[in-house]
Amino acid sequence: MNKAITDGIVFMPPAFANGLDVWSREDGTPGSDTYDNAANAALVPADQDFGGALEMQKTQAIQRLRYMGETPILPGCYLQITARVKALAGNLPTVRVAAWAGGPGGSHVTGLTETGPGVTLTNYGEVVVVTAIVGSGNRGGVDMVWGTQPLYGHFGIDLTGPNGGVLRIDDIRIEDVTNVFLRDLVGLVDVRDYGALGDGSTNDLPAFEAADAAANGRTVLVPAGTYYLADSLTMQSKVSFEGEVTMPVDKIFELVNDFDFSKYVDAFGGDTEMAFKKAYQALLNNPGHVELDMKGRKVALREPVDMQAAVPNRTVYKTRHVIKNAQFSVFPGPNWDTDTVTSQATYSANDNKRLTNVANVANIQIGSLVTGNGVGREVYVRDKNVGAQTVTLSQPLYDAEGTQNYTFRRFKYMWDFSGFAQISKFAVSNIEFQCGGDCSAVLLPPAGSAIHFRDCFFTQPRDRGITSHGEGDQGMMIDRCQFLSRESPILVPNRTTIGVNCNGNDIKIRNCRCNFFRHFAILAGSSSVIMGNHCFQGDGADPGPRSAIFVMARTNNRGTFTGNYICDGSIEWTNEYDEAPDFSSEFSFSALSITSNVFLSQSTAPSFNFLSVKPYGPGHFINGLTVTGNTVRLIDGPIDRFEGIDTSFATLNFERFRNIRFEDNAYFNVNIQVENPLVLQHTEASAQKTWVVSPHPKLPFEAWAQTVEAIVPEGPIREANGDAYFGIPYYDGKEGPNKDQVNLRWEKAVSGTVTMRVRIDDLI
Repeated sequence: MNKAITDGIVFMPPAFANGLDVWSREDGTPGSDTYDNAANAALVPADQDFGGALEMQKTQAIQRLRYMGETPILPGCYLQITARVKALAGNLPTVRVAAWAGGPGGSHVTGLTETGPGVTLTNYGEVVVVTAIVGSGNRGGVDMVWGTQPLYGHFGIDLTGPNGGVLRIDDIRIEDVTNVFLRDLVGLVDVRDYGALGDGSTNDLPAFEAADAAANGRTVLVPAGTYYLADSLTMQSKVSFEGEVTMPVDKIFELVNDFDFSKYVDAFGGDTEMAFKKAYQALLNNPGHVELDMKGRKVALREPVDMQAAVPNRTVYKTRHVIKNAQFSVFPGPNWDTDTVTSQATYSANDNKRLTNVANVANIQIGSLVTGNGVGREVYVRDKNVGAQTVTLSQPLYDAEGTQNYTFRRFKYMWDFSGFAQISKFAVSNIEFQCGGDCSAVLLPPAGSAIHFRDCFFTQPRDRGITSHGEGDQGMMIDRCQFLSRESPILVPNRTTIGVNCNGNDIKIRNCRCNFFRHFAILAGSSSVIMGNHCFQGDGADPGPRSAIFVMARTNNRGTFTGNYICDGSIEWTNEYDEAPDFSSEFSFSALSITSNVFLSQSTAPSFNFLSVKPYGPGHFINGLTVTGNTVRLIDGPIDRFEGIDTSFATLNFERFRNIRFEDNAYFNVNIQVENPLVLQHTEASAQKTWVVSPHPKLPFEAWAQTVEAIVPEGPIREANGDAYFGIPYYDGKEGPNKDQVNLRWEKAVSGTVTMRVRIDDLI
C-alpha cells in the first residue's frame, strides 16, 4: 500500500529552491519564523553532491528546520523522513529527524516521541544520511510511534551539539513506506497501525475499534502481545489472533462475523475456561447468533462456571440459543468441595414452601439440597431472604411441622445457572460433562421452560447430573443422553448419586441410557413422557436390594412409561411432596400409564417389586393406572410379584380403587402373575349353594376382590342329583377376612366349573 499512489496524497515537501518561506526556524506551525532572508541560511543553486541545497550555520542550541505544510498522518500509514547532510566548516553538529505532532484545530498532541535517532557528523565533505520513520503503530523499526490521535505533522531536522558549524542540507524527502510493515497488502489490518501497544496495561480498545472500522471486509490482525480492553468491544470484521486480549469480567467481547469458539480460545491466550465464559456472554448479547459451536474442543474448568456472572447484564433470557460440540472436565481441588451448613428453622404446612426463623440464613446458599426429618428427596433452596430469615423451598415437606435442625448441602456444578431469574428455549447438544467424581454437572435456573439436552454425556458426577432447584425444568427435554455413574462398584443401599430431578410439568426423557445411580430420575411434576430409555443399576450382591430408577412424586401423575428397558430397579410412585400427606379431597394416585416396557433383573431379593406405590399418609387410593403389554423377566431366581405397596408410612384404601388395568403382560420367573381384570377358572366339586372363590394372590397389590365382570359356566352346572341347572348366581365381593374372596350364591346347591373376570376396582 502506498497512499501517494492509491489515494494521490502528497507527502513530499517542496524543494528548498522553491522558497524558504515555507521552512520554519521553530516548530513549523503557522506564524512561526521562517528561513526566508535569514542571516544564517542561504540557497546554494549547485552543489556537487546535492544539486540545489540549503546552506546553514548553527547558531542555536537546537537549530530547527521544519516544513510548515501539514503532512497527513493516517492510521496504518508509515512515513520515512530522510535528510542528506554534510559539514563544510567549523564545529561538527549532531543531526536528527524531528517533528511536531498536530491534532484537531491545530492543537499540539503532547506526550509523543517527536525526534528520531541522532547522527553526529565526523568529517567535512562527507555526505551523511539521517532517517526516521513515523507511524501509528508500535512496529519494529518505527522511531516515532504516534498512535491515532495526531492528524498531521510538521517534519524536518534538528541540529544539536556545539554552535558555529556550517553545513549543507539536501532537499528533505518524506515517503510512504507502509508496504515494509504489511505482511498482506490487501488482506490484513493491523491493530498496531491504529495505536494498539499490546503492553497489557494500556487501553487498546480505541485502536481495536478503529482497525475494525477501517477493515472494510479485510481481516483485523492482532499481533503478538497482550492487549488490554477496558470496556466492551463489538468486532464486525473477521479477526486473526497471534496475541491475546484481557478485559474486565463484566465486559463483553463480541465477534459478530467471526463467532467461533476456537477464535475465542485464540483471543484469550488458549484459556478455554475464559474463552467459554466470553463466548457464552457474547451468545446472549448478539441477536445475530443463536448457536455457540465449541468445535469439538475440550474445556478444563478450575472452578464452577457461574453462568449468570459471565453475563452480568442479563438475568432473563428467553430466546432460543444452543451450546454444542464440546467436552468439559475439571481440575480437581477445593473449588469443587460441597459446602455444608446446619441451621435451625421452623416449618408450617400453612406456608408449605417456606422455612422461617432460619438461623445463620446468610450462609445458606441458593441451590442447596435440604435434608431433615420429614423432608422428601431432592428438596432444594430456591431462594432466601436474609433480612426476613426465610428460605424458599423447591417443594413442600411431608412431615416437618415445627422447629428442628436442617442440613443444607451445596453441591458444585460445572454449569451453574442459579444466578439467572429465568432461562428458556436453551439447548445443550453433544456436550460431555466429564465430572470425574469431582463435581456435579448442571444446576438449572430457578425458572424457565423448554430447556433441551440432546446427545450429551453426564459422566461420573460426584453427586448429581442435572439438578432443578426451582421450576426451570418446565417442559424440559432430555433426548439420547447417557448418564454414567461413578458408583458402579458400590452396593445399591450405599449409593448417593442421582441423575436428574425435576419439579416442573411436561418433562420428556427419551432414548437415554443410565446406569448405577441411587435413582436416575425423581420427577415431581405431571404429564411426564418416559420413553425408550435403557436404565440399569444393579450391583454384585446376590441377591441384593434394589432402588427406584424412576421416582414419580406426583399423585395425579398423568405420566407415561413406554418402551423402556428397566433393569435391576423399579418405578416408585409417592406423594412425598405433600405438606398434608393424608388423603383429604385432592386427587389421589391416578393417571399413570406403563406400557410395552421390558423389566429385567439379574439377581434380586424375592420381595422386590418393579412397581411400588408409597403413600406418605393414609386414605389414598388408585384411580387410573394402566400396566399393559410389558415383559417381566428374572434371570437368577424369581421374585414374588411385579407390583407392591410400600407401607412404611401407610397403606392404600382398596375400597376406592378405580380404573386399573393389568393386562397382556408377559411374566417369566415371577411367582404370582397378576392381572386386572383377572380371568380365572373355579371348580366346585360338590354341590354347594355358596361357592367361595379366592382370586388372591393374583389380584394386583393384593387388593380386595371388589367386582365380578362376568361369570361363564364351562359345561353344565349340575344339581346334587346330577340334573343340569340353568339358573345364574349373584356374587358378593370383598368376602373373607382380607376381603380378597368372592362368594357366588346359587338358588340351589350346585357343582361345576365357571370362568370369571374379577376386578380389584369398581366399574363406577
